[in-house]
Amino acid sequence: MASVEAFTTEGVRGFLHRPNGAAGCGLVLTHGAGGNCNAPLLTAAASAFCAEGFHVLRCDLPFRQRRPSGPPSPSSAAVDRDGLRLAVGAMHGIVTGQIVMGGQSYGGRQATMLAADAPGLVDALLLFSYPLHPPGRPDRPRTEHFPRLRTPCVFVQGSADPFGSPAELRPVLGLIPATTEVIPLDGAGHDLRRGRFDLVRVVATTLALLGRPSG
Repeated sequence: MASVEAFTTEGVRGFLHRPNGAAGCGLVLTHGAGGNCNAPLLTAAASAFCAEGFHVLRCDLPFRQRRPSGPPSPSSAAVDRDGLRLAVGAMHGIVTGQIVMGGQSYGGRQATMLAADAPGLVDALLLFSYPLHPPGRPDRPRTEHFPRLRTPCVFVQGSADPFGSPAELRPVLGLIPATTEVIPLDGAGHDLRRGRFDLVRVVATTLALLGRPSG
């Protein structure tokens, strides 16, 4: 039977979902600027992937480990990426197969930046509500690292997201020299609480990027 347990090691804090059976693939998920690893979206995604045999680590970024609320500082973003790197390292000690890294909003952006700086660190990225630009500022795209991002990506994006809709995201994905997939959620905003959220499709799309069958 699958289980969930508190997980703490040097620089890493969160919850580990353990599936039935032997160690296979792993998923490291983290949160947005205003949340933590207990965000409902992350918990639901962790359960869905665990049901497919993944070990899933929901982890708090270093800025959230330092204080229970409040947004991250731009000056600490590199430290947050180091925290993600440590979480991936911890997952390598748990599973023997492929590893996916990602998260929601700010956490997903940091995951893409880490992967761009460390090719081969993980096998795929799973990005919920990627913050393509600040709200109302499409002239300030957060894509400068995309040409260095050689990791396959799944983007789950709401059509009403003020940080960037699927229609805004698709044209810039050509900057990424790797396979990309977009799962649009009609009517959903940045928190993805509206619209039809099909986690089965998210899992299946991620598995396909890894070259693994679902079910």
